Amino acid sequence: MQSFIYNNPTKVIFGRDTENTVGKEIKNLGCKKVLVVYGTKSVKESGLLEKIENILKNDNIEYELFGNVRANPTLSHAREGVKKAIDFGADFILAVGGGSVIDTAKAIAHGTSNPETDIWDFWTRVKEVEKSIPIGCILTISAAGSETSNSAVLTNEETLDKRGLPTEFNRPKFAIMNPCLTFTLPYYQVACGISDMLMHTFDRYFGDSEGSVNGDNNQTTDAIAEAVLRTIFKNGLIAMKDKTNYDAMSELMWCGSLSHNTLTGLGLSFDFIVHKFGHELSAKFDVAHGASLSAMWGSWAKYCLKDKRQRFIQYSKNVWGIEDNTGLKGIEKTIEYFKQINMPTNFTELGIGVQSEEVLNDLTRRCIKDGKLEFKHFRALSKEDVYNIFKMSNI
Repeated sequence: MQSFIYNNPTKVIFGRDTENTVGKEIKNLGCKKVLVVYGTKSVKESGLLEKIENILKNDNIEYELFGNVRANPTLSHAREGVKKAIDFGADFILAVGGGSVIDTAKAIAHGTSNPETDIWDFWTRVKEVEKSIPIGCILTISAAGSETSNSAVLTNEETLDKRGLPTEFNRPKFAIMNPCLTFTLPYYQVACGISDMLMHTFDRYFGDSEGSVNGDNNQTTDAIAEAVLRTIFKNGLIAMKDKTNYDAMSELMWCGSLSHNTLTGLGLSFDFIVHKFGHELSAKFDVAHGASLSAMWGSWAKYCLKDKRQRFIQYSKNVWGIEDNTGLKGIEKTIEYFKQINMPTNFTELGIGVQSEEVLNDLTRRCIKDGKLEFKHFRALSKEDVYNIFKMSNI
Protein backbone atom coordinates (compact mmCIF):
# COMPACT_ATOMS: atom_id res chain seq x y z
CA MET A 1 0.00 0.00 0.00
CA GLN A 2 1.32 3.42 -0.97
CA SER A 3 1.44 6.30 1.48
CA PHE A 4 -1.59 8.58 1.43
CA ILE A 5 -3.35 11.44 3.18
CA TYR A 6 -7.10 11.05 3.58
CA ASN A 7 -9.13 14.11 4.45
CA ASN A 8 -12.82 14.44 3.67
CA PRO A 9 -14.32 17.28 5.69
CA THR A 10 -17.71 17.37 3.93
CA LYS A 11 -20.59 17.02 6.38
CA VAL A 12 -23.07 14.48 4.97
CA ILE A 13 -26.73 14.98 5.93
CA PHE A 14 -28.50 11.90 4.62
CA GLY A 15 -32.14 10.83 4.61
CA ARG A 16 -35.72 11.89 4.01
CA ASP A 17 -36.56 15.61 4.19
CA THR A 18 -32.96 16.59 4.96
CA GLU A 19 -33.18 19.51 2.54
CA ASN A 20 -35.21 21.26 5.24
CA THR A 21 -31.96 21.86 7.16
CA VAL A 22 -30.24 23.88 4.43
CA GLY A 23 -30.86 27.31 5.97
CA LYS A 24 -29.59 26.18 9.34
CA GLU A 25 -26.41 24.73 7.80
CA ILE A 26 -25.66 27.94 5.89
CA LYS A 27 -26.22 30.11 8.97
CA ASN A 28 -23.98 27.83 11.04
CA LEU A 29 -21.18 28.72 8.62
CA GLY A 30 -21.79 32.43 9.20
CA CYS A 31 -22.82 33.06 5.59
CA LYS A 32 -25.51 35.55 4.63
CA LYS A 33 -25.61 35.99 0.83
CA VAL A 34 -26.15 32.86 -1.23
CA LEU A 35 -25.98 32.25 -4.97
CA VAL A 36 -28.23 29.27 -5.72
CA VAL A 37 -26.95 27.32 -8.73
CA TYR A 38 -29.26 24.87 -10.50
CA GLY A 39 -29.99 23.18 -13.81
CA THR A 40 -32.88 23.55 -16.23
CA LYS A 41 -36.40 22.18 -15.90
CA SER A 42 -36.56 19.39 -13.33
CA VAL A 43 -35.62 21.31 -10.19
CA LYS A 44 -38.35 23.82 -10.99
CA GLU A 45 -41.01 21.35 -12.12
CA SER A 46 -40.52 19.19 -9.03
CA GLY A 47 -41.08 22.18 -6.77
CA LEU A 48 -37.70 21.72 -5.08
CA LEU A 49 -36.31 25.10 -6.11
CA GLU A 50 -39.36 26.93 -4.76
CA LYS A 51 -39.07 24.95 -1.53
CA ILE A 52 -35.41 25.94 -1.12
CA GLU A 53 -36.25 29.59 -1.82
CA ASN A 54 -38.91 29.54 0.89
CA ILE A 55 -36.51 27.97 3.39
CA LEU A 56 -33.90 30.67 2.69
CA LYS A 57 -36.51 33.41 3.00
CA ASN A 58 -37.78 32.03 6.29
CA ASP A 59 -34.22 31.94 7.63
CA ASN A 60 -33.63 35.54 6.49
CA ILE A 61 -30.87 34.55 4.09
CA GLU A 62 -30.40 36.75 1.03
CA TYR A 63 -30.10 34.83 -2.23
CA GLU A 64 -29.89 35.14 -5.99
CA LEU A 65 -30.66 32.44 -8.55
CA PHE A 66 -28.34 31.22 -11.29
CA GLY A 67 -29.84 28.48 -13.45
CA ASN A 68 -29.58 26.72 -16.81
CA VAL A 69 -26.52 24.62 -16.01
CA ARG A 70 -26.41 21.95 -18.68
CA ALA A 71 -25.00 18.45 -18.68
CA ASN A 72 -21.25 18.54 -19.45
CA PRO A 73 -21.04 21.99 -17.84
CA THR A 74 -19.36 24.72 -19.82
CA LEU A 75 -16.67 27.22 -19.01
CA SER A 76 -18.60 30.17 -20.46
CA HIS A 77 -21.63 29.50 -18.25
CA ALA A 78 -19.43 29.18 -15.17
CA ARG A 79 -17.81 32.50 -16.04
CA GLU A 80 -21.29 34.08 -16.14
CA GLY A 81 -21.92 32.64 -12.70
CA VAL A 82 -18.71 34.15 -11.36
CA LYS A 83 -19.77 37.58 -12.57
CA LYS A 84 -23.21 37.24 -11.02
CA ALA A 85 -21.80 36.04 -7.70
CA ILE A 86 -19.31 38.93 -7.53
CA ASP A 87 -21.96 41.51 -8.45
CA PHE A 88 -24.28 40.10 -5.77
CA GLY A 89 -21.53 39.90 -3.16
CA ALA A 90 -22.13 36.20 -2.55
CA ASP A 91 -20.31 34.62 0.38
CA PHE A 92 -21.73 31.13 -0.22
CA ILE A 93 -22.61 29.04 -3.29
CA LEU A 94 -25.44 26.51 -2.98
CA ALA A 95 -25.72 23.85 -5.69
CA VAL A 96 -29.13 22.22 -6.13
CA GLY A 97 -28.75 19.40 -8.63
CA GLY A 98 -26.30 16.76 -9.78
CA GLY A 99 -22.64 16.66 -10.72
CA SER A 100 -22.81 19.27 -13.47
CA VAL A 101 -24.48 21.78 -11.17
CA ILE A 102 -22.11 21.05 -8.30
CA ASP A 103 -19.02 21.32 -10.53
CA THR A 104 -20.28 24.64 -11.87
CA ALA A 105 -20.82 25.83 -8.29
CA LYS A 106 -17.24 24.89 -7.44
CA ALA A 107 -15.94 26.88 -10.39
CA ILE A 108 -18.05 29.89 -9.42
CA ALA A 109 -16.77 29.71 -5.85
CA HIS A 110 -13.13 29.73 -7.01
CA GLY A 111 -13.74 32.59 -9.43
CA THR A 112 -15.62 34.66 -6.87
CA SER A 113 -12.76 34.39 -4.41
CA ASN A 114 -10.15 35.11 -7.10
CA PRO A 115 -11.67 37.82 -9.32
CA GLU A 116 -8.29 38.67 -10.82
CA THR A 117 -7.92 35.15 -12.27
CA ASP A 118 -9.81 33.57 -15.16
CA ILE A 119 -11.14 30.25 -13.82
CA TRP A 120 -9.83 28.29 -16.81
CA ASP A 121 -6.31 29.05 -15.57
CA PHE A 122 -7.10 26.81 -12.60
CA TRP A 123 -8.25 23.97 -14.84
CA THR A 124 -5.20 24.24 -17.10
CA ARG A 125 -2.86 24.42 -14.07
CA VAL A 126 -1.58 27.88 -14.99
CA LYS A 127 -2.67 28.95 -11.51
CA GLU A 128 -3.26 26.97 -8.33
CA VAL A 129 -6.39 27.43 -6.25
CA GLU A 130 -5.28 28.88 -2.91
CA LYS A 131 -8.59 30.25 -1.66
CA SER A 132 -12.28 29.90 -2.39
CA ILE A 133 -15.63 30.75 -0.84
CA PRO A 134 -17.60 27.86 0.72
CA ILE A 135 -20.14 25.79 -1.16
CA GLY A 136 -22.83 23.33 -0.13
CA CYS A 137 -25.10 21.10 -2.16
CA ILE A 138 -28.49 19.47 -2.25
CA LEU A 139 -28.05 16.36 -4.38
CA THR A 140 -30.74 15.37 -6.88
CA ILE A 141 -28.85 12.85 -9.03
CA SER A 142 -26.78 9.89 -7.79
CA ALA A 143 -23.87 9.76 -10.19
CA ALA A 144 -20.85 12.04 -10.17
CA GLY A 145 -20.01 11.94 -6.48
CA SER A 146 -19.09 15.62 -6.72
CA GLU A 147 -21.01 16.25 -3.51
CA THR A 148 -18.10 14.91 -1.44
CA SER A 149 -15.22 14.86 -3.95
CA ASN A 150 -12.19 17.08 -4.43
CA SER A 151 -12.70 17.30 -8.18
CA ALA A 152 -14.70 19.30 -10.70
CA VAL A 153 -14.98 19.05 -14.48
CA LEU A 154 -15.57 21.81 -17.03
CA THR A 155 -15.66 21.88 -20.83
CA ASN A 156 -14.16 24.76 -22.77
CA GLU A 157 -16.65 24.74 -25.62
CA GLU A 158 -14.45 26.93 -27.80
CA THR A 159 -11.61 24.39 -27.88
CA LEU A 160 -13.65 21.23 -27.01
CA ASP A 161 -11.23 20.68 -24.13
CA LYS A 162 -12.83 18.89 -21.17
CA ARG A 163 -10.72 18.86 -18.01
CA GLY A 164 -10.92 17.91 -14.37
CA LEU A 165 -9.50 19.95 -11.50
CA PRO A 166 -8.52 18.21 -8.25
CA THR A 167 -8.13 20.49 -5.23
CA GLU A 168 -9.19 20.29 -1.61
CA PHE A 169 -10.96 23.63 -2.14
CA ASN A 170 -13.52 21.65 -4.17
CA ARG A 171 -14.82 19.86 -1.06
CA PRO A 172 -18.32 21.13 -0.19
CA LYS A 173 -18.93 22.18 3.40
CA PHE A 174 -22.03 20.03 3.48
CA ALA A 175 -23.88 17.61 1.23
CA ILE A 176 -27.62 17.17 1.76
CA MET A 177 -28.60 13.78 0.37
CA ASN A 178 -32.29 12.83 0.29
CA PRO A 179 -32.83 9.78 -1.97
CA CYS A 180 -36.46 10.83 -2.50
CA LEU A 181 -35.22 13.77 -4.58
CA THR A 182 -33.99 11.30 -7.23
CA PHE A 183 -37.38 9.65 -7.75
CA THR A 184 -38.39 12.00 -10.59
CA LEU A 185 -35.33 11.26 -12.73
CA PRO A 186 -35.80 9.65 -16.15
CA TYR A 187 -34.57 6.05 -16.19
CA TYR A 188 -31.87 7.02 -18.67
CA GLN A 189 -30.37 9.43 -16.15
CA VAL A 190 -30.52 6.76 -13.45
CA ALA A 191 -28.60 4.42 -15.76
CA CYS A 192 -26.03 7.09 -16.65
CA GLY A 193 -25.53 7.69 -12.93
CA ILE A 194 -24.96 3.98 -12.32
CA SER A 195 -22.36 3.92 -15.09
CA ASP A 196 -20.58 6.99 -13.72
CA MET A 197 -20.29 5.71 -10.15
CA LEU A 198 -19.11 2.30 -11.38
CA MET A 199 -16.42 4.01 -13.44
CA HIS A 200 -15.27 6.21 -10.55
CA THR A 201 -14.58 2.98 -8.69
CA PHE A 202 -13.12 1.10 -11.68
CA ASP A 203 -10.71 3.88 -12.58
CA ARG A 204 -9.20 3.62 -9.11
CA TYR A 205 -9.50 -0.15 -8.57
CA PHE A 206 -7.64 -0.80 -11.81
CA GLY A 207 -4.58 1.14 -10.69
CA ASP A 208 -1.11 0.34 -9.43
CA SER A 209 -0.29 -0.66 -5.86
CA GLU A 210 3.38 -0.01 -5.07
CA GLY A 211 5.48 -3.14 -5.07
CA SER A 212 2.68 -5.42 -6.26
CA VAL A 213 1.80 -6.36 -9.81
CA ASN A 214 -1.52 -7.82 -8.69
CA GLY A 215 -2.45 -5.20 -6.12
CA ASP A 216 -2.72 -7.81 -3.36
CA ASN A 217 -0.96 -5.62 -0.81
CA ASN A 218 -3.84 -3.14 -0.87
CA GLN A 219 -6.41 -5.47 0.62
CA THR A 220 -8.51 -3.04 2.66
CA THR A 221 -9.05 -0.53 -0.14
CA ASP A 222 -9.71 -3.36 -2.60
CA ALA A 223 -12.34 -4.85 -0.28
CA ILE A 224 -14.08 -1.47 0.04
CA ALA A 225 -14.06 -0.93 -3.72
CA GLU A 226 -15.33 -4.44 -4.41
CA ALA A 227 -18.17 -4.01 -1.90
CA VAL A 228 -19.16 -0.71 -3.51
CA LEU A 229 -19.17 -2.34 -6.95
CA ARG A 230 -21.29 -5.28 -5.80
CA THR A 231 -23.76 -2.92 -4.14
CA ILE A 232 -24.08 -0.76 -7.25
CA PHE A 233 -24.57 -3.76 -9.53
CA LYS A 234 -27.27 -5.23 -7.29
CA ASN A 235 -29.24 -2.08 -6.53
CA GLY A 236 -28.80 -0.67 -10.01
CA LEU A 237 -30.96 -3.44 -11.43
CA ILE A 238 -33.63 -2.83 -8.77
CA ALA A 239 -33.60 0.91 -9.44
CA MET A 240 -33.95 0.40 -13.19
CA LYS A 241 -37.20 -1.46 -12.53
CA ASP A 242 -38.51 0.95 -9.88
CA LYS A 243 -36.77 4.31 -9.45
CA THR A 244 -39.01 5.05 -6.44
CA ASN A 245 -37.58 2.15 -4.42
CA TYR A 246 -36.15 4.08 -1.47
CA ASP A 247 -33.79 1.34 -0.30
CA ALA A 248 -32.21 0.85 -3.73
CA MET A 249 -31.98 4.56 -4.48
CA SER A 250 -30.46 5.28 -1.08
CA GLU A 251 -27.78 2.61 -1.60
CA LEU A 252 -26.95 4.12 -5.00
CA MET A 253 -26.82 7.63 -3.58
CA TRP A 254 -24.34 6.64 -0.89
CA CYS A 255 -22.28 4.51 -3.28
CA GLY A 256 -22.04 7.48 -5.63
CA SER A 257 -20.32 9.46 -2.89
CA LEU A 258 -18.09 6.62 -1.72
CA SER A 259 -16.97 5.91 -5.27
CA HIS A 260 -15.54 9.39 -5.75
CA ASN A 261 -14.52 10.73 -2.33
CA THR A 262 -11.04 9.09 -2.78
CA LEU A 263 -11.82 6.23 -0.35
CA THR A 264 -11.91 3.53 -3.06
CA GLY A 265 -8.45 4.44 -4.37
CA LEU A 266 -6.36 4.93 -1.24
CA GLY A 267 -2.92 3.34 -1.54
CA LEU A 268 -3.12 3.20 -5.34
CA SER A 269 -1.82 5.25 -8.26
CA PHE A 270 -4.10 5.60 -11.27
CA ASP A 271 -4.62 7.54 -14.48
CA PHE A 272 -8.43 7.71 -14.37
CA ILE A 273 -8.03 6.37 -17.85
CA VAL A 274 -11.58 5.51 -18.98
CA HIS A 275 -12.71 8.94 -17.85
CA LYS A 276 -10.05 10.42 -20.13
CA PHE A 277 -11.53 8.50 -23.08
CA GLY A 278 -15.07 9.44 -22.13
CA HIS A 279 -14.24 13.12 -21.70
CA GLU A 280 -13.13 13.33 -25.32
CA LEU A 281 -16.34 11.74 -26.57
CA SER A 282 -18.62 13.94 -24.48
CA ALA A 283 -16.65 17.08 -25.37
CA LYS A 284 -16.75 16.38 -29.10
CA PHE A 285 -20.22 14.86 -29.45
CA ASP A 286 -22.00 16.26 -26.36
CA VAL A 287 -23.14 12.79 -25.30
CA ALA A 288 -24.08 11.95 -21.71
CA HIS A 289 -21.04 11.49 -19.50
CA GLY A 290 -22.08 8.11 -18.08
CA ALA A 291 -22.88 6.79 -21.55
CA SER A 292 -19.47 7.85 -22.89
CA LEU A 293 -17.81 5.80 -20.15
CA SER A 294 -19.73 2.57 -20.69
CA ALA A 295 -19.07 2.88 -24.42
CA MET A 296 -15.31 2.73 -23.75
CA TRP A 297 -14.85 0.48 -20.71
CA GLY A 298 -15.13 -2.91 -22.41
CA SER A 299 -12.62 -2.01 -25.12
CA TRP A 300 -10.14 -0.67 -22.58
CA ALA A 301 -10.53 -3.74 -20.32
CA LYS A 302 -10.10 -6.26 -23.13
CA TYR A 303 -7.07 -4.35 -24.43
CA CYS A 304 -5.41 -4.50 -21.01
CA LEU A 305 -6.42 -8.06 -20.15
CA LYS A 306 -3.37 -9.85 -21.55
CA ASP A 307 -0.92 -7.80 -19.48
CA LYS A 308 -3.04 -7.51 -16.31
CA ARG A 309 -4.86 -10.80 -16.26
CA GLN A 310 -4.49 -11.45 -12.52
CA ARG A 311 -6.25 -8.23 -11.59
CA PHE A 312 -9.21 -9.11 -13.79
CA ILE A 313 -9.27 -12.62 -12.31
CA GLN A 314 -9.54 -11.03 -8.85
CA TYR A 315 -12.30 -8.74 -10.09
CA SER A 316 -14.24 -11.65 -11.60
CA LYS A 317 -14.02 -13.63 -8.38
CA ASN A 318 -14.54 -10.95 -5.73
CA VAL A 319 -17.17 -8.86 -7.49
CA TRP A 320 -19.04 -11.32 -9.69
CA GLY A 321 -18.34 -14.55 -7.78
CA ILE A 322 -16.91 -16.16 -10.91
CA GLU A 323 -14.00 -18.61 -10.73
CA ASP A 324 -12.19 -17.81 -13.95
CA ASN A 325 -8.53 -18.26 -14.77
CA THR A 326 -8.79 -16.08 -17.87
CA GLY A 327 -10.16 -12.85 -16.32
CA LEU A 328 -12.37 -12.41 -19.36
CA LYS A 329 -15.63 -13.54 -17.79
CA GLY A 330 -15.80 -10.62 -15.36
CA ILE A 331 -15.27 -8.21 -18.26
CA GLU A 332 -18.00 -9.89 -20.30
CA LYS A 333 -20.34 -9.87 -17.32
CA THR A 334 -19.79 -6.12 -16.91
CA ILE A 335 -20.46 -5.43 -20.60
CA GLU A 336 -23.62 -7.51 -20.32
CA TYR A 337 -24.66 -5.46 -17.28
CA PHE A 338 -24.28 -2.20 -19.20
CA LYS A 339 -26.59 -3.62 -21.86
CA GLN A 340 -29.10 -4.67 -19.17
CA ILE A 341 -29.41 -1.07 -17.98
CA ASN A 342 -29.52 0.26 -21.56
CA MET A 343 -26.08 1.82 -21.52
CA PRO A 344 -24.01 1.78 -24.74
CA THR A 345 -20.93 -0.40 -25.18
CA ASN A 346 -19.66 1.01 -28.50
CA PHE A 347 -19.93 4.10 -30.70
CA THR A 348 -23.01 2.97 -32.61
CA GLU A 349 -24.91 2.25 -29.39
CA LEU A 350 -23.71 5.62 -28.08
CA GLY A 351 -25.51 7.22 -31.01
CA ILE A 352 -22.52 8.76 -32.76
CA GLY A 353 -22.03 6.04 -35.38
CA VAL A 354 -18.82 4.65 -36.82
CA GLN A 355 -16.22 7.40 -37.02
CA SER A 356 -13.57 8.14 -39.65
CA GLU A 357 -9.85 7.66 -39.20
CA GLU A 358 -9.52 11.42 -39.02
CA VAL A 359 -11.89 11.60 -36.04
CA LEU A 360 -10.19 8.67 -34.28
CA ASN A 361 -6.81 10.36 -34.68
CA ASP A 362 -8.24 13.63 -33.35
CA LEU A 363 -9.76 11.87 -30.33
CA THR A 364 -6.41 10.21 -29.66
CA ARG A 365 -4.49 13.48 -29.96
CA ARG A 366 -6.86 15.23 -27.58
CA CYS A 367 -6.86 12.33 -25.11
CA ILE A 368 -3.08 12.46 -24.69
CA LYS A 369 -3.10 16.31 -24.81
CA ASP A 370 -0.79 16.37 -27.83
CA GLY A 371 1.68 14.09 -26.08
CA LYS A 372 1.77 16.08 -22.84
CA LEU A 373 -0.31 13.54 -20.90
CA GLU A 374 1.28 10.20 -20.04
CA PHE A 375 -0.68 7.08 -19.08
CA LYS A 376 1.65 4.97 -17.00
CA HIS A 377 -0.36 3.30 -14.23
CA PHE A 378 -1.96 -0.16 -14.30
CA ARG A 379 -1.17 -0.77 -17.97
CA ALA A 380 1.03 1.88 -19.62
CA LEU A 381 -0.56 3.17 -22.83
CA SER A 382 1.24 4.74 -25.78
CA LYS A 383 -0.39 6.96 -28.38
CA GLU A 384 -0.86 3.87 -30.56
CA ASP A 385 -2.53 2.03 -27.67
CA VAL A 386 -4.97 4.89 -27.07
CA TYR A 387 -5.84 4.93 -30.77
CA ASN A 388 -6.37 1.16 -30.80
CA ILE A 389 -8.76 1.34 -27.83
CA PHE A 390 -10.83 4.05 -29.51
CA LYS A 391 -10.85 1.92 -32.66
CA MET A 392 -12.10 -1.15 -30.75
CA SER A 393 -15.17 0.86 -29.68
CA ASN A 394 -15.66 2.26 -33.17
CA ILE A 395 -18.29 -0.25 -34.30
